[in-house]
Amino acid sequence: MNVIEQIQQNINSQPEPKRTDMEALHQHILQVKPECKLWFDNGLNEQQKAVTNPTIGYGEFTIKYANGKTKDLFQIGLCSNATGFSVYILGLDDKEYLAKTYGGLIGKAKVTGYCIRFKSLKDIQLEVLLDAISYGFDHTNL
Repeated sequence: MNVIEQIQQNINSQPEPKRTDMEALHQHILQVKPECKLWFDNGLNEQQKAVTNPTIGYGEFTIKYANGKTKDLFQIGLCSNATGFSVYILGLDDKEYLAKTYGGLIGKAKVTGYCIRFKSLKDIQLEVLLDAISYGFDHTNL
């Protein structure tokens, strides 16, 4: 199964109304960066044990670890979790920027240094989320 099929299977596996929100989020992110690389992380480690929620990834950057190793990773991640959704914006230098800039504008969401969590699309200002995602694509520490 290719990445696009894995992504669609993940979206289709969600119960309603989460499925509809996740499909809408996926399409909106693709509108922000139509030609971005797509990823799908099933959340399983090498032993096939679940270690995280399945995540749809968008864009690409290389993360550099303190020990000098590097790893290719997505810039933006979208996953469904027990309480709603998490949107990860990775590779930003300023770990306070998202919370300071978008925390007071986005609506009912928890905004941390690299993650925006919310229950459903109706709880947030979608344009604010999309602005944060656009910022993430443009300001990843490459």
